[in-house]
Amino acid sequence: QVQLVESGGGLVQAGGSLRLSCAASGIIFSANTMGWSRQAPGKQRELVASITSGGRTNYTDSVKDRFTISRDNAKNTVYLQMNSLKPEDTAVYYCSARRLFRSNWDYWGQGTQVTVSS
Repeated sequence: QVQLVESGGGLVQAGGSLRLSCAASGIIFSANTMGWSRQAPGKQRELVASITSGGRTNYTDSVKDRFTISRDNAKNTVYLQMNSLKPEDTAVYYCSARRLFRSNWDYWGQGTQVTVSS
C-alpha cells in the first residue's frame, strides 16, 4: 500500500520559514519524481516544485528563490524548505509521486496546512 505522509505545516508570520516533509512508503522512492503542490481556498491546485529521480528540480515562478525542494533517498523523504513566506503562500500543501515515464501524478498525500499571517 502506497502512503505519502506530509508533516511540518503550521502557522507562521510573513517573512518566516517552514520546512515540509513527506515520508513515502510502498513505492520505489528513488525511481519516482516527487512533487509538492498547493491548493488555496477557491483556487485550483498548482504544482509548486518537483524533483526527479536524478535530482533535477523545477519551480513555479512565484516561489523561485524562496522555496527549495530536496530529497533523501535513504530516508524515502522529500522536503520543501520555504523561506520568506508571504500571505499568498497560504494553502494546503500536498506531496505527490510519479513513476518513470508517467505524465500524471500517481500518488498523493493527505495534505498539510500552511498559513502565513500578515
